[in-house]
Amino acid sequence: MIWLNALVQGIMLGGLYALFACGLSLLFGVMEVINLAHGDMAVAAGYLAVVLIPATHIGALWSFVIVVPIFAVGGYLLQRTLLQRSLDVDPLITLLVTFGLSIVLENVLLEVFSADSHSFAVGSLVTGAFKLNAQISIGYLPLLILAVAVVVLIGLQLLLSYSKTGRLIRAVADDREASQITGIDYRHIFGLAASIALGTVALAGLALGMYSQFNPTTGPSYLIYAFEAVVVGGLGSLWGTLLGGVVLGIATTVGFQLSPNFGALGPHLVFLAVLAFLPRGLLPKKALA
Repeated sequence: MIWLNALVQGIMLGGLYALFACGLSLLFGVMEVINLAHGDMAVAAGYLAVVLIPATHIGALWSFVIVVPIFAVGGYLLQRTLLQRSLDVDPLITLLVTFGLSIVLENVLLEVFSADSHSFAVGSLVTGAFKLNAQISIGYLPLLILAVAVVVLIGLQLLLSYSKTGRLIRAVADDREASQITGIDYRHIFGLAASIALGTVALAGLALGMYSQFNPTTGPSYLIYAFEAVVVGGLGSLWGTLLGGVVLGIATTVGFQLSPNFGALGPHLVFLAVLAFLPRGLLPKKALA
């Protein structure tokens, strides 16, 4: 029963990893950009909420309504300026640009907020849980985060499959030159994809603030988990991202059950094993779906 509880808790934790990873997966699937500032952007979203909640006297959950749109607009502007100029020179330049952006964000947050940790007070949502039996309980907040991750991925799937914008995103992702010949402004489409991706980044940062504490140096560790979830699931595969997050979450909780030291190592060992035996991931990309 202890192992079953570890499995259940791992699935819940996987929801947080998947929520972090879906924006990373979308950016790579559309533009083949690996955003090394991904984790720091999520933390920045958390700090924006830290400022807004007392200033506007709103609850932590209502901060989503403000922070996510701000980051979505910021994602479009970031792509049309900094990222697009890097892509026009060389796609590999984006690694250097996003790495530099990561360093800048982390140091700005340290300068403004110091190294103190923060979290959001959401009352009984954090402490509440329902019990399956005497040994297994599921927290309301982890379940909510998993549900949000699933809803976000379903929404992205529907957007890409059935909307005009989604079809344009898929067309540009499949063949940028051919889509440009037909009159599609691929830079604008890239901007829309980046807007959606950074909106999900903000969701992940706010979820982290409710789930645990964060500080300006938290971002890189969650970037690693997000990157590993994308690779384990399959580069550019949205449902693979969810599966990869769940696999890493289970590896974490089962690892902690084996040994306190092994909990942090477990997901990284799984990542290396997948690279060795299934380099394309568990669910390889199929047309950005």
